[in-house]
Amino acid sequence: MTDKVHQGHTARKRFGQNFLHDPVVIERIVKAINPKPTDILVEIGPGLGAITEPVAEKSGHLTVVELDRDLAQRLQEHPVLADKLTIYQADAMKFDFRQLVQPGKKLKVFGNLPYNISTPLLFHLFDYADDIENMHFMLQKEVVERMTAGHGSKTYGRLSVMTQFFCHAMPVVEVGPGAFKPAPKVDSAVVRLIPKPVSERQDVPVAVLNRVCLEAFNQRRKTLRNCFSNFATAEQIVAMGIDPTLRPEQLSVEQFIGIARWLHQQEQHQL
Repeated sequence: MTDKVHQGHTARKRFGQNFLHDPVVIERIVKAINPKPTDILVEIGPGLGAITEPVAEKSGHLTVVELDRDLAQRLQEHPVLADKLTIYQADAMKFDFRQLVQPGKKLKVFGNLPYNISTPLLFHLFDYADDIENMHFMLQKEVVERMTAGHGSKTYGRLSVMTQFFCHAMPVVEVGPGAFKPAPKVDSAVVRLIPKPVSERQDVPVAVLNRVCLEAFNQRRKTLRNCFSNFATAEQIVAMGIDPTLRPEQLSVEQFIGIARWLHQQEQHQL
């Protein structure tokens, strides 16, 4: 059990806790975030403060959202950090990040995200894309590969399309299991997400795009003719300029957006 204890805190499996302790990795992550005193910095799941401390040192202040009551309490009593933090003991999945926005300034969000909730949490944050300047998240390496995958690759799927609809996504740091306590069974990576301006996000409802992705990637070995049979005929797919014998991972993000826009228009006409 001792490898689960770090700085006197026992990692909780239900919160997916793995604490970062490698100083070289921490320095590289802080460099990627590039915190400045003028930034509105928000950390999700600060844990024992491995990234929080160096970021607070460079910025002077940041806001943290921590679900674990014990860890939130530790931060409130922290001899160095307490005065530099605004602490919300809350579930980031339900947290309204808009309340932190200031006039003319967007948020810089970062965190070592629990692997067990990373995808739904990312989808929650995409709702606030217009209020966020950039995001840096430590995630399972496989998740980062899926987020940044190009069409045609095996890792390309719903998370790739939805992430790239909202953001420019790029991997910035790879991290081995030894950088954490307890060491996870997987490799990790830090991804940088820069939300696209509204003008670059084509006019399509997110729910419709998400539905198209679900239809496609729930049966990714099938051809588009079969995947999309619930809402489009092979002829309609051809009319969109897409070959219905292709498989979902062969479609670009733009093509998915085009299909979602077409579907939305069809549904509007039926109203």
